[in-house]
Amino acid sequence: MESEQYLAANLRRAMAEDPRTAELGVRVTVRGDHVMLSGDVACAERRKALEEVLHEAAPELKIFNDVRVTPAGEPEGEEDLR
Repeated sequence: MESEQYLAANLRRAMAEDPRTAELGVRVTVRGDHVMLSGDVACAERRKALEEVLHEAAPELKIFNDVRVTPAGEPEGEEDLR
């Protein structure tokens, strides 16, 4: 079995290269047969796609998805500078 560091790097590459995710800002940590995702994404669909991509890349791993959805929309209202 490949090392945890090597496997994590391969999973990060899979997330970056897959057009469903193209994600570079999510952290991947592998411990035994578990993979932990953490970070922020812009929508719930992207969060779900991360799990799909990882499951396809490493179906034997249990995925714990701790990624938060933080929409990156336009600022609302006016900023009051004093």
